[in-house]
Amino acid sequence: MLRRILLGLLALFALTGLGLGAWLYTPDAPRAALEARWAAPPSQFLEVAGVRLHLRDTGPREAPAILLLHGFGSSLHTWDDVAAGLEDSFRVLRLDIPGFGLTGPDPTGDYSDARSHAVMLALLDRLGIARAHVVGSSMGGRIAWTFAASHPERVDHLVLMAPDGFASPGREYNRPWRAPLMVRALPFVLPRFMVAEGMRPAYADPAAMTDALVERYHAMLVAPGVRDAIIARMEGFVLPPPEPMLRAITAPTLLLWGAEDGMVPASNAADYLREMQDARSVVLPGVGHVPMEEAPGQVVEALRSFLPR
Repeated sequence: MLRRILLGLLALFALTGLGLGAWLYTPDAPRAALEARWAAPPSQFLEVAGVRLHLRDTGPREAPAILLLHGFGSSLHTWDDVAAGLEDSFRVLRLDIPGFGLTGPDPTGDYSDARSHAVMLALLDRLGIARAHVVGSSMGGRIAWTFAASHPERVDHLVLMAPDGFASPGREYNRPWRAPLMVRALPFVLPRFMVAEGMRPAYADPAAMTDALVERYHAMLVAPGVRDAIIARMEGFVLPPPEPMLRAITAPTLLLWGAEDGMVPASNAADYLREMQDARSVVLPGVGHVPMEEAPGQVVEALRSFLPR
């Protein structure tokens, strides 16, 4: 989703020049105002692995735990409706992954998957959770399956929603990405209409992309330091060939895809099914890249059918 925003930023500057760019200047929003609007209870902030982590921890404490990981440019709010549908039977954990949302930048400046794993481990330890079901969307899906490969003793079942992990046009294995000069303007220029245009292809049903949803995404992207962290994450990440790690995963895995996903096609599920030991797929008809927002009831039904309680 955010990749389209960045491409739109390039096009905008190419067409209009720096004059309009100055008119579109978008500073970071005040943290206090964002937290008052977007971090009401049950939100909480915990110091975990050196990060002030924004999270929500709901449902019975003795119930099986589910850890929900959002996608690139998103936040824990993307899971609101899914969490509400699960928390009668599960302990539902969701967090703003460091570098995003109200967690904001990681003081270490490290946005590798290994660093994300370290934060996840520290959070689970802090909360006294030995094992959890792990659910990840898009980028969060890649963090989820690499976590399951690296720390199998902490993962019960794994759910991957349109996960990241394989090479695609313009994104090769073992090669770092360098942000063009214009993309480096992201921390200064990000009007709401540009966020809306970047979001649009993620939804099969245009009506699902409400003004309130655009407002939330924009607010989380202009949280202090997030845009700088996004560029640092993109430049610091090198995509390794995924096959060896996928073959190492022992957790039963559900691949959950929207049939109308225009960002990561549902046909990509075959790549994972070919490599993983114990995986199955479910495709949701008429749904795009963010099923948890567009069809939360279908997501809840799929998770309840797959996850043991």
